[in-house]
Amino acid sequence: MIQTLPQQLYLLCYTVDKGKFQLDNLQGRGQLLRAGALTELARDGLLDATGGKVIRTSGKAPDDSFRASVWGDLPDHKPKSWLQYVHNKAHTAEKPVRDQLAAAGEVTVSRGKVMGLIPSDRVTVTQPENVRALQARVRGTVLDRTDPAAIPLEELALAVLTVELEVSCVWSRADLRTHKEALRALAARYDGAIPGLRKALRDSYLASRAVGGGWGA
Repeated sequence: MIQTLPQQLYLLCYTVDKGKFQLDNLQGRGQLLRAGALTELARDGLLDATGGKVIRTSGKAPDDSFRASVWGDLPDHKPKSWLQYVHNKAHTAEKPVRDQLAAAGEVTVSRGKVMGLIPSDRVTVTQPENVRALQARVRGTVLDRTDPAAIPLEELALAVLTVELEVSCVWSRADLRTHKEALRALAARYDGAIPGLRKALRDSYLASRAVGGGWGA
């Protein structure tokens, strides 16, 4: 299965050693998935980010249903700030991506209760070794000291966007300190390709974290 960028970003938030998605890696995940979809739309020429704002370009809607829904949200007459397109529907982003992964057999979903009271879905990755390999590949973007200019946009996004959300099962605090300059170079390369999106993701994440939210069913 060739996974979309949002699907890979979803899986990157899974802590393999503990066999679960930890709460600290769920805050902002809806925004993360939308940012992934927006990155793919930019790659495919279905949006324009000139000047750090976004506008939908003409073309055929993407075949992927999640990406198509994000594309349909974008303005088509006047460029607007990225933030609302990352943030406002973030709570609706997780279920469609999760359901795609479940249909492909990449995750299983079971119904349970948090603290025995609050109904909640438990999502388990079926092939954790693949997630571990994906996380290692993303870390290799920095650890292998690859020239940022040589990194494909999708690979660049996996590293840069997970850094902005401080996804701890990919990047430790020590990583963020030790590789600060390398990560900054990757971010600059991403900003050159899609100006404004990374900052909007970070702003949305910080706003959600402040109120203890940022993910949905």
